[in-house]
Amino acid sequence: MSMQDQLKAAITARRDDLIALTQDLIRIPTLNPPGAHYLEICEYLDRRLLGAGFETELIRATGAPGDSDQYPRWNIVARRAGTDAGDCVHFNSHIDVVEVGHGWTVDPFGGEVIDGKIYGRGACDMKGGLAASIIAAEAFVETCPDYAGAIEISGTADEESGGFGGVAYLAERGYFDPARVQHVIIPEPLNKERICLGHRGVWWAELETKGEIAHGSMPFLGDCAVRHMGAVVAEMERSLFPALAARRTDMPVVPDGARQSTLNINSIHGGEPEQALDYTGLPSPCVPDRCRMVIDRRFLIEEDITEVEAEFRAMLARVGAARTGFDYDLRELHRVLPSMTDRDAPIVTTVARAIEATLGHPPDYVVSPGTYDQKHIDRIGRLKNCIAYGPGILDLAHKPDEYVGIDDMVQAAQVMALSLAELLVPVDP
Repeated sequence: MSMQDQLKAAITARRDDLIALTQDLIRIPTLNPPGAHYLEICEYLDRRLLGAGFETELIRATGAPGDSDQYPRWNIVARRAGTDAGDCVHFNSHIDVVEVGHGWTVDPFGGEVIDGKIYGRGACDMKGGLAASIIAAEAFVETCPDYAGAIEISGTADEESGGFGGVAYLAERGYFDPARVQHVIIPEPLNKERICLGHRGVWWAELETKGEIAHGSMPFLGDCAVRHMGAVVAEMERSLFPALAARRTDMPVVPDGARQSTLNINSIHGGEPEQALDYTGLPSPCVPDRCRMVIDRRFLIEEDITEVEAEFRAMLARVGAARTGFDYDLRELHRVLPSMTDRDAPIVTTVARAIEATLGHPPDYVVSPGTYDQKHIDRIGRLKNCIAYGPGILDLAHKPDEYVGIDDMVQAAQVMALSLAELLVPVDP
């Protein structure tokens, strides 16, 4: 039996373990925000990986955004060295999940198995991928004990809120230095047939339009900030949205609608603060003197971040030229440059061969519409040899009744194990 067949068989034999591991991870409700149960899941992973012969570190991202004594930002990094020098392959998965939301028909933290699928918040995004990487590593170590180099597995915090208490914190401290790690696979749910090369860029900003408060019965004595914001939205509809829709990228972004530049209005609020749900009175009659809008601008690798901001400011200038008393503040909240690994990078070609050997056909190559932790590995760690590859359907992420297919996890784990075999098993002289 070939080594590839041995590895596939070893993972198939671990199917029940893979199911149980995924269920255990789902049942730890690592909701972000606020960042709950991070230490609990890291301690669970610590016990599991110590038992598989890994050396482990639990690392708190002290001082990172969101870190507090009530909700500390914990991460785990586990490393298992081989019998000889060689490259290091690192599997990085985030441990946090988004809010549950409404519309579930199963327990979101039950890990229930129905018709070959495991259901729960984080099932595909991305605790199924984390479990698959652990099973792949364990099967590889047992099948190929005399490998060269090292395997690392990390569970990191806060990817859903930017990754600053997770991968960014670790990258700043050298954990993704190319001298330490040479290949990175992030098991995000991009489908078992796909290799994700990177992601679009993002520019988040908060716009505040200003007015003057006055009595609501005499609005002519004030200046309504909400009306100013309405003029901004109207100008966005008139000029900005059509301009963005006309731009197309050569990046293989999925779905097809994301191959253009996009802008989302995350929120708008003007006037007095919303009262508590149990408040039964009426609002006071005031002209709102402030209105705030948060925008989420996703841009292409062909665009420059300075031009993205300049285009938005030019749109505001047009509004100001047409409106008396128009005044505003614009504050950047977040920026991420686009990232895309070369198709001929070692991790890409290796995983591509493993997919073909497992599934019987070559992979598709895609780019994610949203960012993930590759941004920090690329920009802070300066490590370009990084992809996202994992089981699950991206469209299910953050949705009610999220699930991951068990067969998909098994096959993704086989791809991961075959990739380890190519990168870490010494070639006989």
